[in-house]
Amino acid sequence: MSFINKYLYRVCAGVVFGAMSVAVYAQNYPNRPVRFIVPFPPGGATDIVTRLIAQKLNETWGQTTVVDNRGGAGGNIGGEIASKSNPDGYTLFMTSGSIVTANQHIYKKMPFNPEKDLVAVTGAASGPQLIAVNPSFPAKTVKDFIAAAKAKPKGLTFGSAGFSTQTHLAGENFMHAAGIDAVHIPYKGEGPALTELVAGQLNFMTPNMAAAIGFVTQGKLRALAVTSKDRTKQLPDVPAVSETIPGFENIGWFGLMAPTGTPPAVIRKVHEDTTKALQSPEFAQRFAQLGMAPYMKDPQEFARTITVESAMWAKIVKARNLVVQ
Repeated sequence: MSFINKYLYRVCAGVVFGAMSVAVYAQNYPNRPVRFIVPFPPGGATDIVTRLIAQKLNETWGQTTVVDNRGGAGGNIGGEIASKSNPDGYTLFMTSGSIVTANQHIYKKMPFNPEKDLVAVTGAASGPQLIAVNPSFPAKTVKDFIAAAKAKPKGLTFGSAGFSTQTHLAGENFMHAAGIDAVHIPYKGEGPALTELVAGQLNFMTPNMAAAIGFVTQGKLRALAVTSKDRTKQLPDVPAVSETIPGFENIGWFGLMAPTGTPPAVIRKVHEDTTKALQSPEFAQRFAQLGMAPYMKDPQEFARTITVESAMWAKIVKARNLVVQ
């Protein structure tokens, strides 16, 4: 065998062996606990969705799934931890849309690069936000609310899960469309902000429906509108914002990502197993109760969604002057 032939043989053998090793790795995955990083405290929509999926995958895989809440900096702390984790499939990151589409336009110094340091794995869930107020607030409709806000510029307080979070940007999008403004008060998570709204310490929020629907049905909050294009089955008497502001729509979503370098075969397995979980009757029922829907996007579709929405949020961020130095 000539030197060239020997070289080619070794290269081909290496490629085949490498491919076989990855395949075997994926077949044995997972064989130890898998960590799901949630970039917000417990109680918010991101946490709710992650725990539902993690529990189902726990049953599917026969391995412990650990939900690790790492809140702060609009989701950037959790994102940084995930991006710097070992890319072996044993650390997954449940992102909300804003973290990987808007934050890079808002924060001048990002601790990680969403485009380079993370890869899309699978879509998980999506759902609208609510325009929610404390029951003591006088406005009963979106029209009345807008009038009250215009009559008292910067006189209303607006809470969110944190600066640049999905709940913050939904509110900014709504205010931009309505031509109003308010004093933004960021909290360390959606749960704490909702607690303050229920207590009457805030005037309004645009929380994820999944996190706020319980408060609404219990009468602890009043939903003036939903941000979906049309009304929802869960709150049929609550109008859509689009009935007052034609064309308005704001949908939040959640999806799994992984550190760049995670084996493609593992990414495919996580996507496939998550998709099967989302298609189960128990998920359909639970998601319906929360006003959410499965967001079943494969890695390629999910990556394209992130790119498209990043361009959209860049415009709104600039219009609202949302910048963190």
